[in-house]
Amino acid sequence: MTSRDADSGSRARIRWISGPVLRAHAEGPFLLREAIRVGPAGLLGEVIRLNEDEIVAQVYEDTTGLRPGVEVRGTGNLLGIRVGPGLLGNIYDGLLRPLQPAGAMLFRFEPAVQAGAELGPGAPFGAVSSPRGRSQRALLPPNVAGRVAWIADAGEVTDDATVLRLASEGGATHEVALSHFWPVRTPRPVRARLTSDEPLVTGQRILDSLFPVALGGKAAIPGGFGTGKTILLESLAKGCSADVIVYLGCGERGNEMAGVLEEFPQLDDPRTGRSLMERTVIIANTSNMPVAAREASIYSAVTVAEYFRDQGLHVALMADSTSRWAEALREVSGRFGELPGEGGYPTYLASRLADFYERAAKVVTLSGATGSVTLLGSISPPSGDFSEPVTSHSKRYVRSFWALDAKRAQARFYPAVNPLQSYSEDSLDVADWWLERYAMVPTARSRAASGENEWLELRRRFLTLLDDQARLERMARIIGKDALPARQRLTLLAAELVNEAFLRQSAFSPVDRYCGPDRQACMMRLLVRFIELAERATFEGVAPEQIAALDVMRPLSRMGEEIGEGELERLAALERQVEDAFATLVVPSVPTPSKDDAHAT
Repeated sequence: MTSRDADSGSRARIRWISGPVLRAHAEGPFLLREAIRVGPAGLLGEVIRLNEDEIVAQVYEDTTGLRPGVEVRGTGNLLGIRVGPGLLGNIYDGLLRPLQPAGAMLFRFEPAVQAGAELGPGAPFGAVSSPRGRSQRALLPPNVAGRVAWIADAGEVTDDATVLRLASEGGATHEVALSHFWPVRTPRPVRARLTSDEPLVTGQRILDSLFPVALGGKAAIPGGFGTGKTILLESLAKGCSADVIVYLGCGERGNEMAGVLEEFPQLDDPRTGRSLMERTVIIANTSNMPVAAREASIYSAVTVAEYFRDQGLHVALMADSTSRWAEALREVSGRFGELPGEGGYPTYLASRLADFYERAAKVVTLSGATGSVTLLGSISPPSGDFSEPVTSHSKRYVRSFWALDAKRAQARFYPAVNPLQSYSEDSLDVADWWLERYAMVPTARSRAASGENEWLELRRRFLTLLDDQARLERMARIIGKDALPARQRLTLLAAELVNEAFLRQSAFSPVDRYCGPDRQACMMRLLVRFIELAERATFEGVAPEQIAALDVMRPLSRMGEEIGEGELERLAALERQVEDAFATLVVPSVPTPSKDDAHAT
């Protein structure tokens, strides 16, 4: 966890200990946030407070057996991790220690610079490849620069072997390996932060088409117990468009993480056909592990994500869940004797959430490449109460809010995202990207109003329809559905079709578990065309029940599972079937009153 576990020479003796928190008498200088080693086993901890000759620290491992008088050793380094090419394809605990025993891995190193070259911070100096995982760039640490005095020849090396020697202006020499140390609480520097106009494609229609998140954006996924947060995050990890996935199980149940650890190595990446683990880093910190380690795990994960971002890659970090991380803050804060804030959480909960989410960004790296970190954090509010502190504070820092609904989940509706509680502030930023996709798909012509973005128009129509459905369902429970006018019954019919055909996806279907943006565009256009024709027919006197009985209704509602990627011409053919079906609808004739009827009247 630290930089080769250096010994600063500072010592302390434990005076008092309670769970993961200890107080010790300092016999030398310590740094705030310095990593420490406790006891003969060298348990990893971190200095949290300094008070004259006393330090207060939290220990990230099981403290059973520690007692007053046990020695505490300072390392001289801030709490940090080693990041390098060996991270991809492996599984770690919250302190980034491998959970799978493995020997020293060899990497193929190809130098890209020569002796005498001047390199700035974060500059690339070679390429790295391994038997597993993608090719990567060998980068200088962000705090190192100088002139190349020596560089290794092409060949196989370990990630901690010196491959580059730099000479700085003061005469100092820096030895650089493929991996390097970085403090987890310190964001890695960048050249510039960029605004993002491209979405992170998740493959989930309700998210991409209605509530998108931009590359380098931030999304919160709140939901009560059993609403499918973990399943949704796993689906996003398998199918999203990011180059690298960092999956963090923070305080989740051990059986859920066991399923992830068993399933991911067996999956294939749909884009490359190779193992999905080649672009994945899994950090598992289950609920039975030391509670203080949860607090460190979320910073370890985002530091790993920033390392791959600096290589010019787009990284998605799935944190499941930030509520368990906040609960760890609350427990450790209580042991510190701090005054609690709202809900018993520490008063600095909001600032810690801000520190985490603000590390998401699309950036120009120090080497001039463009990369991004997109943060997706699930939240487990007690009893599904979205007004609790973790959810309410997270809403201040995220731009996409995907609220999971218990009633939809109980109805076996997946993803159980409630379209009336969710929102996306990134939708306007990515509208032009979606407009380009709509221009390329081979379905019917654009029907958006003149000068209006077609995707925004279709998205608005869907959300308006779903809002009308909620209002009319409340009315129908009072007066009965049959008592509603024909136009309102048609609204309910159309909303139900949108829910079944577009918003619902099957996580078990090989065709429907992922839906690309082109297929989403065709499906949205097709559904809106159906609604337009149904409204025209209703205006001419056709009953909504006649429309519901059309043979085309079943293929429409099942098109997500029956028409796969690369079969867009079948969607165009289905649209022609819809047109033909409405062309053959017979408008009921209104009988003309006879003379006898008129006389009787």
